[in-house]
Amino acid sequence: MAATKPKASTPNPGKMSPRVWFYSILLTLQYGAQPLISKRFTRREVIVTSSVLICEIAKVVCALILMAKDGSLKKLAKEWTLVGSLTASGLPAAIYALQNSLLQISYRNLDSLTFSMLNQTKIFFTALFTYFIMRQRQSIQQIGALFLLIMAAVLLSIGEGSSKGSSSADPEQVLFYGIVPVLVASVLSGLASALCPWASQVKKHSSYLMTVEMSIVGSLCLLASTSKSPDGEAIRRHGFFYGWTPLTLIPVVANALGGILVGLVTSLAGGVRKGFVIVSALLVTAMLQFLFEGKPPSVYCLVALPLVISSISIYQKYPYQVKKKEA
Repeated sequence: MAATKPKASTPNPGKMSPRVWFYSILLTLQYGAQPLISKRFTRREVIVTSSVLICEIAKVVCALILMAKDGSLKKLAKEWTLVGSLTASGLPAAIYALQNSLLQISYRNLDSLTFSMLNQTKIFFTALFTYFIMRQRQSIQQIGALFLLIMAAVLLSIGEGSSKGSSSADPEQVLFYGIVPVLVASVLSGLASALCPWASQVKKHSSYLMTVEMSIVGSLCLLASTSKSPDGEAIRRHGFFYGWTPLTLIPVVANALGGILVGLVTSLAGGVRKGFVIVSALLVTAMLQFLFEGKPPSVYCLVALPLVISSISIYQKYPYQVKKKEA
């Protein structure tokens, strides 16, 4: 019997390979440690746009090195086209850029607690768009696991935002400049998370190539925004590297490596899995804050811990099974 040709990697709602588990654990640790690393090594004077742009450059360099190592860079020179790049990576990159802008608007008009809770709806929208775009179904148990995960995310958000003051702004401003933007951003996040594995499968783009293309498109959008943004004015007044020290590169490079891992996890396991990673990382952050800053985890964090563990276990153990038709 002739050997069957192996199929390309596709996000699997069921079992994950050891390699995907490894990438997911690394990404969880990176996400969890990133807030502490940034707080310790980034001065307040650093202009956000400058650190984001350098991070995107670092992601491109890392991805190109990895592509050269696995031999795909030579193949890319022969097969890459601008149209193919824009159709595969241009749309997700533009969506993420718009999403980030909406989140910035919302964050300025909502209290931290409300913002964080509404932002967790992106997990639901990711699963929804994954079904419509990738036709990736969830079992009843997996749907239940997603709700457990959202509950855990809400609890963690309450624990993070309970000590911060609530918003006393005009109700209409809160609705149209706070609630609506964060909900639209959650929808866009779910759409982009579903489009990335679609591009990986349908357009045959590797996660490294997606990272390079999306970083370039995102950087161009960010550069365009500096013409009128406060960060652009600050760069023109103080210089691009204002407030930087050699240690500032540590969180920037860590964030860039996290971006590479995001691409790998999303393309190999899907956007829903990335949602599990992000929520799990909140627990890692709480643990690291306790170890290095002496800040004990809140009661909400302790309650959320078994919910996260249960949701991951259930989602992994009960994948959707295609019913076999009787002969």
